[in-house]
Amino acid sequence: MDYPLQKQIKTSVVACIVDDRQRILLTRRSIPPFFGQWVMPGGKIDHGEGIHTALKREVYEEVGIEITIDTLVDVYEHVAVGERRDHYIILYYQATPQTFELAINPDELSEAVWFQPQQLPQLDVPPGCRHILAMLHPELPWADLAAPGDLADCEIPGNCHIGTP
Repeated sequence: MDYPLQKQIKTSVVACIVDDRQRILLTRRSIPPFFGQWVMPGGKIDHGEGIHTALKREVYEEVGIEITIDTLVDVYEHVAVGERRDHYIILYYQATPQTFELAINPDELSEAVWFQPQQLPQLDVPPGCRHILAMLHPELPWADLAAPGDLADCEIPGNCHIGTP
């Protein structure tokens, strides 16, 4: 029997890496999705790979540091992203760096920066990242917070006009 090709939900893991000075590591994407925006390091879970293993692997591949995974912060859903209308489920984990010498992967990122919490609300970040950062720092003046999965057009860089660093 012939079945039609099914679109798949892409499941990813992301690390909200907080150092001992309460700075958060963000990376600027040089590829879609979220090209040009600041995001936390992370990526896809390979078939048969554990969630924590995938997260540690992705962080190491993107920024060259090792982490300890602390706790699940939240789950965020991006629906209908870009021309392909991709659907993402992202598991955001808080993590602690175990090594500190950054070595970015130039195939995916243009830079990686440790930001002080007060710098975060002005950054151009996708809604999922903004949602997580606002959970970690509710005392900061956050604008344009959307409920998970809402405002898919804002998930395309340049559509929300939130600002740049």
